[in-house]
Amino acid sequence: MRRAIFPGSFDPITLGHFDIIKRGVHLFDEIIVAIGINAEKKYMFSLDQRKAFIEEAFKDEPKVKVVTYKGMTVDFCKEIDANFILRGLRNPADFEFEKAIAHTNRKLTKIETVFLLTAASTSFISSSIVRDVIRNNGNFSILVPESVKI
Repeated sequence: MRRAIFPGSFDPITLGHFDIIKRGVHLFDEIIVAIGINAEKKYMFSLDQRKAFIEEAFKDEPKVKVVTYKGMTVDFCKEIDANFILRGLRNPADFEFEKAIAHTNRKLTKIETVFLLTAASTSFISSSIVRDVIRNNGNFSILVPESVKI
Protein backbone atom coordinates (compact mmCIF):
# COMPACT_ATOMS: atom_id res chain seq x y z
CA MET A 1 0.00 0.00 0.00
CA ARG A 2 1.28 3.46 -0.87
CA ARG A 3 0.58 5.38 2.34
CA ALA A 4 1.72 8.97 2.70
CA ILE A 5 1.52 11.37 5.57
CA PHE A 6 0.92 15.06 5.03
CA PRO A 7 2.26 16.62 8.24
CA GLY A 8 1.64 20.12 9.51
CA SER A 9 0.03 22.24 12.19
CA PHE A 10 -2.91 23.25 9.94
CA ASP A 11 -3.72 26.33 12.02
CA PRO A 12 -6.00 26.45 10.04
CA ILE A 13 -6.07 24.28 6.93
CA THR A 14 -5.91 26.50 3.83
CA LEU A 15 -7.04 26.08 0.24
CA GLY A 16 -3.37 25.40 -0.55
CA HIS A 17 -3.32 22.45 1.86
CA PHE A 18 -6.69 21.31 0.50
CA ASP A 19 -5.35 21.37 -3.08
CA ILE A 20 -2.25 19.32 -2.19
CA ILE A 21 -4.34 16.68 -0.40
CA LYS A 22 -6.89 16.45 -3.24
CA ARG A 23 -4.14 15.99 -5.80
CA GLY A 24 -2.22 13.59 -3.57
CA VAL A 25 -5.23 11.27 -3.34
CA HIS A 26 -4.55 10.30 -6.98
CA LEU A 27 -0.94 9.38 -6.19
CA PHE A 28 -1.37 7.37 -2.99
CA ASP A 29 -3.67 4.66 -1.69
CA GLU A 30 -4.07 6.56 1.57
CA ILE A 31 -3.13 9.99 2.84
CA ILE A 32 -2.81 10.51 6.57
CA VAL A 33 -3.15 14.18 7.40
CA ALA A 34 -0.96 14.28 10.49
CA ILE A 35 -1.42 17.24 12.81
CA GLY A 36 1.76 17.70 14.78
CA ILE A 37 1.51 18.65 18.44
CA ASN A 38 4.03 21.20 19.65
CA ALA A 39 3.45 22.24 23.27
CA GLU A 40 5.66 25.32 22.83
CA LYS A 41 3.64 26.75 19.95
CA LYS A 42 0.59 28.97 20.49
CA TYR A 43 -2.24 28.10 18.15
CA MET A 44 -5.25 30.18 17.11
CA PHE A 45 -7.43 27.07 16.83
CA SER A 46 -7.53 24.16 19.25
CA LEU A 47 -6.29 20.75 18.19
CA ASP A 48 -9.89 19.46 18.16
CA GLN A 49 -11.00 22.37 15.94
CA ARG A 50 -8.14 21.85 13.49
CA LYS A 51 -8.86 18.14 13.29
CA ALA A 52 -12.60 18.78 12.79
CA PHE A 53 -11.95 21.33 10.00
CA ILE A 54 -9.93 18.75 8.05
CA GLU A 55 -12.25 15.83 8.73
CA GLU A 56 -15.23 17.87 7.54
CA ALA A 57 -13.39 19.05 4.42
CA PHE A 58 -12.62 15.43 3.45
CA LYS A 59 -15.69 13.66 4.83
CA ASP A 60 -16.49 12.26 1.37
CA GLU A 61 -12.93 11.09 0.62
CA PRO A 62 -12.30 7.65 2.18
CA LYS A 63 -8.60 7.70 1.26
CA VAL A 64 -7.96 10.63 3.64
CA LYS A 65 -7.56 10.06 7.39
CA VAL A 66 -6.77 12.69 10.03
CA VAL A 67 -4.64 11.96 13.09
CA THR A 68 -2.50 13.80 15.61
CA TYR A 69 1.05 12.95 16.61
CA LYS A 70 3.98 14.04 18.77
CA GLY A 71 7.66 13.72 18.10
CA MET A 72 9.62 13.29 14.90
CA THR A 73 7.65 12.87 11.70
CA VAL A 74 9.84 10.00 10.47
CA ASP A 75 9.25 8.10 13.72
CA PHE A 76 5.51 8.55 13.25
CA CYS A 77 5.85 7.33 9.65
CA LYS A 78 7.48 4.13 10.90
CA GLU A 79 4.81 3.72 13.57
CA ILE A 80 1.97 3.81 11.02
CA ASP A 81 3.88 2.13 8.18
CA ALA A 82 3.94 5.16 5.87
CA ASN A 83 6.71 5.16 3.28
CA PHE A 84 6.13 8.67 1.95
CA ILE A 85 5.89 12.20 3.26
CA LEU A 86 3.83 14.54 1.10
CA ARG A 87 4.76 18.24 1.09
CA GLY A 88 3.52 21.25 -0.83
CA LEU A 89 5.86 23.88 -2.23
CA ARG A 90 4.72 27.47 -2.75
CA ASN A 91 8.00 29.17 -3.59
CA PRO A 92 11.82 28.75 -3.71
CA ALA A 93 12.13 29.44 0.03
CA ASP A 94 9.77 26.54 0.77
CA PHE A 95 11.86 24.32 -1.50
CA GLU A 96 15.15 25.15 0.24
CA PHE A 97 13.63 24.60 3.69
CA GLU A 98 11.85 21.36 2.74
CA LYS A 99 14.85 20.01 0.81
CA ALA A 100 17.02 20.11 3.94
CA ILE A 101 14.37 18.26 5.94
CA ALA A 102 13.87 15.68 3.17
CA HIS A 103 17.61 14.99 2.97
CA THR A 104 17.78 14.60 6.75
CA ASN A 105 14.78 12.26 6.76
CA ARG A 106 16.35 10.09 4.04
CA LYS A 107 19.59 9.97 6.01
CA LEU A 108 17.68 8.78 9.09
CA THR A 109 15.27 6.40 7.31
CA LYS A 110 14.26 5.13 3.89
CA ILE A 111 11.18 7.36 3.82
CA GLU A 112 10.81 9.36 0.60
CA THR A 113 9.46 12.89 0.46
CA VAL A 114 7.20 13.74 -2.47
CA PHE A 115 6.82 17.41 -3.36
CA LEU A 116 3.83 18.88 -5.16
CA LEU A 117 3.82 22.46 -6.36
CA THR A 118 0.85 24.38 -5.11
CA ALA A 119 -1.63 25.60 -7.67
CA ALA A 120 -0.90 29.11 -8.93
CA SER A 121 -4.26 30.21 -7.55
CA THR A 122 -3.32 29.20 -3.99
CA SER A 123 0.46 29.71 -3.91
CA PHE A 124 0.21 32.96 -1.95
CA ILE A 125 -1.85 31.46 0.89
CA SER A 126 -0.29 30.46 4.21
CA SER A 127 -1.86 29.69 7.56
CA SER A 128 -0.10 32.71 9.07
CA ILE A 129 -1.69 35.00 6.43
CA VAL A 130 -5.10 33.46 7.18
CA ARG A 131 -4.61 34.06 10.92
CA ASP A 132 -3.69 37.71 10.25
CA VAL A 133 -6.82 38.17 8.12
CA ILE A 134 -8.94 36.61 10.90
CA ARG A 135 -7.34 38.79 13.60
CA ASN A 136 -8.15 41.87 11.54
CA ASN A 137 -11.73 40.83 10.82
CA GLY A 138 -11.09 40.30 7.11
CA ASN A 139 -12.85 37.91 4.76
CA PHE A 140 -10.82 34.76 5.38
CA SER A 141 -13.43 32.47 3.75
CA ILE A 142 -11.81 32.94 0.33
CA LEU A 143 -8.56 31.41 1.67
CA VAL A 144 -9.83 28.26 3.44
CA PRO A 145 -12.18 25.32 2.79
CA GLU A 146 -15.82 25.86 3.78
CA SER A 147 -15.29 23.63 6.81
CA VAL A 148 -13.21 26.34 8.55
CA LYS A 149 -15.63 28.28 10.71
CA ILE A 150 -15.02 30.55 13.68
